[in-house]
Amino acid sequence: MITLDLRIQYGDERTAKAVFDSVAPDNEGYISTELHGTLLFMRISSDNAGTLRNTADDLMACIKAAEEASGLVSGPAPDLDGDPSFE
Repeated sequence: MITLDLRIQYGDERTAKAVFDSVAPDNEGYISTELHGTLLFMRISSDNAGTLRNTADDLMACIKAAEEASGLVSGPAPDLDGDPSFE
C-alpha cells in the first residue's frame, strides 16, 4: 500500500471549511479528509503509484476549483508539469 499525506494551511477558517466541504463528499472511500481549524489534512492510499498519482491529480484539481470559487485564487495556475492545457 502506498500512502500520500497532504496538508494545506489556509488563512482563515471560512476558506478552509469551504474547501473541505467542497472536496470531502466526492472522496469518500478513496481519500480521508480532516479539518482542524485552518489546516486541511488529506490521506490518499492506493495499491499502486499510477492510481495514487491519478487520485492526487483529481484531488488537486478539485481543490483548485474550490479555492477559485471561494475567491482564494485570482488567476490560472501555472503549468508546472508540461501537460497540455485544457482551458
